[in-house]
Amino acid sequence: MKNQQSFADLEYEMRKKKTKREKFLDTMDGLVPWEECVALAKPHCPEGRRGRPARDPEMMLRMYLLRRWFHLSDTAAEDAAYDSFAFRKFLRLSFFDEQTPDATTLGRFRRKLDASDAGKQIDLLIDEALKAKKLTLRRGAATDAATVRAKKGAKKRKR
Repeated sequence: MKNQQSFADLEYEMRKKKTKREKFLDTMDGLVPWEECVALAKPHCPEGRRGRPARDPEMMLRMYLLRRWFHLSDTAAEDAAYDSFAFRKFLRLSFFDEQTPDATTLGRFRRKLDASDAGKQIDLLIDEALKAKKLTLRRGAATDAATVRAKKGAKKRKR
């Protein structure tokens, strides 16, 4: 069933317009030197000997990059992978045969990668690829609205 398209995927492909996010991710997908970056990231991937199962190193790296480019927490990156077609397409994720890595797995991977020189080397490779195309990376933010409980006795703001 690998790479089998659902009706939702087909409907999504028939849209008349691509979002800015999707255009950006398509550009980065074609620009990132995946083979070298995955080789740098692979030693830092969870091996799945105990606890959660091992994950594909390329998917872990892709989630790591999404998290960084869009200033997402580990949990928000996991949620965005489930929620956004553009993210799911970038991750090459098919829910028919796998789920997105959870926030805990991503967090462990991120901490290992950031603690080593591999994270910096990956950044350098991506920066070199961007410079070769005369592009610069401007990181954005994907912010979710949320409701929070007001503190007791909090005054209402006038608008």
